[in-house]
Amino acid sequence: MEQKEKIRNICYIGLFVAVIAVLAQISIPMPGGVPMTLQTFAIPLAGMVLGARRGAVASIVYLIVGAVGVPVFAGFSGGFANVIGPTGGFLISFPLMALCAGLGMKKGGQPAILGGLFLGALLNYVCGTLWFMAVMGSSLAAALTACVIPFLPTAVLKIILVDLVGVRCKRLLVRAGVFA
Repeated sequence: MEQKEKIRNICYIGLFVAVIAVLAQISIPMPGGVPMTLQTFAIPLAGMVLGARRGAVASIVYLIVGAVGVPVFAGFSGGFANVIGPTGGFLISFPLMALCAGLGMKKGGQPAILGGLFLGALLNYVCGTLWFMAVMGSSLAAALTACVIPFLPTAVLKIILVDLVGVRCKRLLVRAGVFA
């Protein structure tokens, strides 16, 4: 990979780290302690637009930036306590979410794209719920009530919107010569 392409990749990744950080601030606190945010819109979008590898790297960089204390997580929070706290499983699953979305996009076709988005969301819920149970010492029923059930309608909506926006963005960027 030539130097110019490496620099371009760093810029694309940095841009999506910023997009994720901004969308994380669009957050609705929920009674169970897990906020409803647009991070789970931005993460798969990064995977679809940047590709699986770069999208996952953008997610990892976002997690590192937040873990060292920069207030990029929901509610302008930052610090390692967020990563190991009750919602840490959701955060840690972000690279998998971006990877699944990117792989679905690479495979092409609506079923593959939706499958990648669905699998990424499923992994996000599984990791987040199991982590929540471990940290909070809660039952599965309590964790599902706090972490999954209230979020299912918006998860479906986000999958549909990410599909529409991601495919169009990628198509426009390819047409403009930004991505191959």
